[in-house]
Amino acid sequence: MDSFLNYNINPVLVHLQKYPTDYTKKDIIKFIIDKGVRILNFRYVAADGRLKTLNFPVTSYQYLDSVLSYGERVDGSSLFPYIEAGSSDLYIIPRFSTAYLDPFAKIPTLGLLCSYFTKDGLPLDTAPENTLLKASRSFTKRTGYSFEAMGELEFYIVDDKRNDYLIPDQKGYHESEPFTKFEQFRCDLMNHIAQTGGQIKYGHSEVGNFTLDKKTYEQNEIEFLVSPVEQAADQLVMAKWIIRNLAYRYGLNITFAPKITAGKAGSGLHFHTRMVKDGTSLMIKDGKLSNDALAAIAGYMKCASSLTAFGNTNPTSYFRLVPHQEAPTSICWGDRNRSVLVRVPLGWTGKNDMLAIANPLEDSSNRKISDKQTVEMRSPDGSADIYQMLAGLTVAARTGFEMEDALAVAERTYVDVNIHDHVNESRLNSLEQLPSSCFESAQELSAKRALYEKDGVFSPKLTDGIIRKLNSYNDIDIRNDIEKSPEKMMELLEMYYHCG
Repeated sequence: MDSFLNYNINPVLVHLQKYPTDYTKKDIIKFIIDKGVRILNFRYVAADGRLKTLNFPVTSYQYLDSVLSYGERVDGSSLFPYIEAGSSDLYIIPRFSTAYLDPFAKIPTLGLLCSYFTKDGLPLDTAPENTLLKASRSFTKRTGYSFEAMGELEFYIVDDKRNDYLIPDQKGYHESEPFTKFEQFRCDLMNHIAQTGGQIKYGHSEVGNFTLDKKTYEQNEIEFLVSPVEQAADQLVMAKWIIRNLAYRYGLNITFAPKITAGKAGSGLHFHTRMVKDGTSLMIKDGKLSNDALAAIAGYMKCASSLTAFGNTNPTSYFRLVPHQEAPTSICWGDRNRSVLVRVPLGWTGKNDMLAIANPLEDSSNRKISDKQTVEMRSPDGSADIYQMLAGLTVAARTGFEMEDALAVAERTYVDVNIHDHVNESRLNSLEQLPSSCFESAQELSAKRALYEKDGVFSPKLTDGIIRKLNSYNDIDIRNDIEKSPEKMMELLEMYYHCG
């Protein structure tokens, strides 16, 4: 039996003994009947990035079959600001591959993520999941490769009950109980996410920790396994929903906000990416980054400033993108360097068999390690529109393959030093800088919108809406404003505390 199907804690997958991509309507009905499911939940992402819910009671076979076959109508004008009330009806159609047993429901409940369709029965051009799907198809059409990704989801847990075994300020990285207060909560989180289909790599406490007003603030991270880019987005959206729900039941407060107070580590949403063909990674050749990987990185460099329009979506995002906070400010890339925008993490490309060295009883063997190499985009944060951000990254990688000077761009933007060290000031000054406000991000997206609208990936209407929203913050001088009025920073941090 396939070990993935056998040793898995997703009850839908285990019961059906199928990969989720193979689920059919008949399979979903079988699971519902076999498990006595009495509530069906349709969930779909709106413009604010959060999941919305429509509940259906499972009262008869005929009604169940009808709901799964035809979906339902929703008011698009209440979900997306660019849809007018006069013609706002949309269909939501369930995607069977996303089925999960709701871990929080008292009544047995099955959830499904949905896609949006127009009155003509066509995918909604501006819908989050459809934009990402179009980006993925465009990338494959242009390159012949598949694009894959995974997220590093950082968040703060806030509690007013625990103030013992305190960790030194900003020294929480990979701490253990009892110095970290929420290890069991994090493990419970990962278990819930895995039960709903999330493919998790690991979880740990992060750097950020502090006490303020008798409350403990502890930063945590859950990192996922690399998946096809559409699945990666679904998993992250579901994970944020689960984290908030479980925290609510624990009596804890959770925030994914990019910054919650001055001088402390902010929360990013870093994305690792790779390209695959016929199941094999294309990131490494002869023990080093391949030209394909360098082309994608060049595309990230070209699109970096405009990608903030999708990954850094409110004014507080730009309180995080400042020097000396392990967040990037300059458009460059490097190996293992956390001061750069795009980092190439360790990829197990060494010649030594570390397992055999650490465990002498293990035979040295030719282990397949090339699949582990990724490149990491470090600018996005918890305010990111996940589907738009991953669609943007996919477009940026495609753009790299379309650039005649891609390898030259990759070479010119490579750094192997800490660019924030004062001795490297001249190198820092030679690099382009990321935007410092939503206003600047809007300008960058406007200048590069043709790249994103190519092949019909981002609709002009969607691009217009993103630019209009970013401009609405009127934050062109936000950093100067908060220097003059620190209380304004605290007002904004409170306003966007539950963003994303």
